[in-house]
Amino acid sequence: MSMLQIRGKQVTCRGILFDKDGTLLDFLQLWGPWAESLLNQLESQLSELGASFTVEREQVLGTVRNREGHLIGYDLQGPLAIATVDESNGLLAGQLYATGMPWNEAITTIRRFSSVAMDEVRQRKMAEPLPGLNAFLQSCKEASIPMAVVTSDSTAAAEEHMEWMGIRSYFTSIVGSDRVTRGKPDGEAAVLACRELHILPEEAVVIGDSNGDMQMGRNAGMSCRIGFCPEVEGSHYLYDADVIIQNYDELKIISERSSQG
Repeated sequence: MSMLQIRGKQVTCRGILFDKDGTLLDFLQLWGPWAESLLNQLESQLSELGASFTVEREQVLGTVRNREGHLIGYDLQGPLAIATVDESNGLLAGQLYATGMPWNEAITTIRRFSSVAMDEVRQRKMAEPLPGLNAFLQSCKEASIPMAVVTSDSTAAAEEHMEWMGIRSYFTSIVGSDRVTRGKPDGEAAVLACRELHILPEEAVVIGDSNGDMQMGRNAGMSCRIGFCPEVEGSHYLYDADVIIQNYDELKIISERSSQG
């Protein structure tokens, strides 16, 4: 059996569940352009209707822009960070509904906008593994530790993003929001992933960048919840984490063979 060493502390590890966005790849690089495209399309539509956002533009999805109007961040506890695409679409459709547009037209319009934005994301293929990730995944593979991705994104999109980054082959299971009835922070997705890895939740570790990931791990009864936060100032959001790391170099796999050697 392998052990996962985190800053000197060792935990038993028979499997690892990873969140995707912000944990395996740079969140803003992938989803920033999607959010901006959607908000721009919606803003134009509202303008044509003689209306504007019911709240400040940045509050709709939880985006942060600088004085020049460039997207530079996002609310780690906001919809963009945590909500599914469908949930975000619902929030945006609410802006059109507030103008008097029937809900069915509003949600259909937003889904069309989202499709356009997603096509732009696919053309860019802006998804790259975070620093140190590939080396850590390889060490897990060499220690025969099965791995899964548990995400609020759809399973198909997650598969696609893993392929872009060249890391799909590392993962035995990918569980998107479409494969479960209740998404994060419910533990259902984690339990399903563990079942597909042929391990018990209490034998697994979860790594994620949102407290929703930490709550999912707690609700599923996982052995260790590792919060991933490259920026120290954002770590206070991860209050249900057992430990918080800033990069993958802080993690080390100690296999049974090496620990006996």
